[in-house]
Amino acid sequence: MHDICSRMKTTIEIPDPLIRVARQVASDEGITLKELVEQGLRRLLAQRKKAVPFRLKKAAFGGKGLQAGVGDGSWEKIREIVYEGHGG
Repeated sequence: MHDICSRMKTTIEIPDPLIRVARQVASDEGITLKELVEQGLRRLLAQRKKAVPFRLKKAAFGGKGLQAGVGDGSWEKIREIVYEGHGG
């Protein structure tokens, strides 16, 4: 892991409206723009680290697979079968 005390200069482009708001927030809070950006980046990275990846729940049931003609059918064919008799 990188040493948290070491520093690296970098340049990023931030849209003018966003940087104006950020500068105002930093000023209102009595901190530098650099401190505000560091706080925001640290918070965002911590949130992402905590985020649990989405997993689709297995929803299979005891059927015998796809209906005849569906497995090799197009989405249009599948839609036609699904909505058959339902006015779709």
